[in-house]
Amino acid sequence: MNVPTTTPPRRTGIGRIVAASLVGTTIEWYDFFLYGSAAALVFNTLFFPSSDPLVGTLLAFLTYAVGFAARPLGGIVFGHYGDKIGRKKLLVFSLLLMGGATFAMGLLPTHATIGVGAPILLTLLRLVQGFALGGEWGGAILLVSEHGGDERRGFWASWPQAGAPGGNLLATGVLALLAAVQSDEAFLAWGWRIPFLLSGVLVMIGLWIRISVEESPVFLEARRKADAEAAEAARTQQGAVAAPKGDIPVVEVFRTSRREVLVAIGTRFGENVSYYILTAFVLVYVTVHLELPKSDALNAVLIGSAVHFVTIPLWGALSDRLGRRPVTQIGAVGMVGWAFAFFALLDTESFPVIALAVTVGLLFHGAMYGPQAAFISEMFDTRVRYSGASMGSQLASIIGGALAPLIAVELLKDYDSSVPVSLYLAAAALVTVATVWVAKETRGRDLAKDGLVGSVPAPASAPVPTRR
Repeated sequence: MNVPTTTPPRRTGIGRIVAASLVGTTIEWYDFFLYGSAAALVFNTLFFPSSDPLVGTLLAFLTYAVGFAARPLGGIVFGHYGDKIGRKKLLVFSLLLMGGATFAMGLLPTHATIGVGAPILLTLLRLVQGFALGGEWGGAILLVSEHGGDERRGFWASWPQAGAPGGNLLATGVLALLAAVQSDEAFLAWGWRIPFLLSGVLVMIGLWIRISVEESPVFLEARRKADAEAAEAARTQQGAVAAPKGDIPVVEVFRTSRREVLVAIGTRFGENVSYYILTAFVLVYVTVHLELPKSDALNAVLIGSAVHFVTIPLWGALSDRLGRRPVTQIGAVGMVGWAFAFFALLDTESFPVIALAVTVGLLFHGAMYGPQAAFISEMFDTRVRYSGASMGSQLASIIGGALAPLIAVELLKDYDSSVPVSLYLAAAALVTVATVWVAKETRGRDLAKDGLVGSVPAPASAPVPTRR
C-alpha cells in the first residue's frame, strides 16, 4: 500500500535564492529611493522652481507620492500573473521596467530647458517606477519564503526586506559622494544625473543573477495539483465543458481573504509612515528647517541605513523564535515613544546626535519590517499569495508612505514645529500596534497547506506532572 507523503520544502540553493532576491530588491529600491532623495535635494530646484523652498519641495514630493499611487496597480497586474504563471518571470520583468525608467530620468531635460514638459515627463517615469515596484516586493519575498523551510522563514524572508535599506544606502551613498566631491553648482548642473544613469549598469548585474534562480517549488506543486484536479474534473464530466479553474486571483483575495488584506495594511501602515519620515522627510527637516549642510542629512541616513541593513535579518531570525507578532510589537511600541525623541535630537544640530536619532529610529523600524515578509506571506494561501501580499502591502503604501513626506512637510510649513509631525508619526505606529494585537500568529505555517488552521504548529504545552 502506498502511503501519501508530504514533500518537504526545498532547501537546496536557498543561499542563491536569497542572494538573487536581495540583489534585485536592492537595485529596485535604489531606483525608488534615489528619486526620494533627489526630490528633497535637487528636483525642487530643477523641475519645480519656486520662490519658497518648502513649496518647491512639496511639489517634488507630490510626484514622489504619484509613484506610490501606481504601486497597487502594479500589485494587481503582477500578482495576477505571478499567481498564474509563476514568481520568477514577473521578477525579471519588474527589474527591467524599474531600471529602464530610472535610467531615462537621468536623461531628462529640466524645467529651464523645456518648461512644464519636464515635470510631466518626470511624473510619467515615476508612475512606471511605482508600477514596477508594486510587483517586485510580493514576488521577491514569496520566492524566498516558498523556497525556505518553515522553521527559519522569518530569517530567510527578511533578506529581501534588507534590500530596502540596502538600496537607500546605495542611493544615499552615491549622492553623498557626489555632494562631497562636487560644488553645489556642478551637482545641480549635471552631477545629479550620474546616480540615475548608474542604474543601467546595476540592472544588468541584477538581471544576470535573477535569471539563474529556480521557480518556487510551492507554486509549482500547487499548479501541478490544480492542473490534475482540472483534468480529473474534465474526465468525470465525460466530454462536457471543463470546470473553470477559479476566480481571478485578485477577485478571490477580496472574496475570501479580506481580513488578511486589512491586517497586512494595518501591519505595514506604521512601518511605512515611519520609514519615509526617518529617511526622506529628515532630509528636508535638516537642510531646510535647520539650515544645516545636506551632507549632514545624507551621512546620517547613510549610517542609519548601514545599521538597518545588518539588523533586519536579526529581527527576522528573532521572529522565528518569539513569533511574528511580538517582534513587530517591539518596533511599533518603540516607534511611538521615539517619534518625540527623534526631533528633539535633530534640533540639537549636532551631527553625531542626528545620526544617532536616525539610527535608533531605523532599529525600531527594522523590528516591524524584518518579520513582515514572512508574516504577510504566511497570511495567504498559495493560489492567491502573490496577489494578497502585493495588494495588502501596496495599499498600505498609498495611505502610508506616499502621504507621509507630504503630510510632514505641510505640518512643518503650517506650524513651524516638529510636534505635529511627532504626533502624526506616533499615531501611525499606534495603528500597527492595534492591528498586530488582534492579528493571528503565523510563525511556522506550512505554506503548502491552505488555511492557518492545521498548518501552524500548536504551541508546546507544559508536561503534565505524574503522581508518585
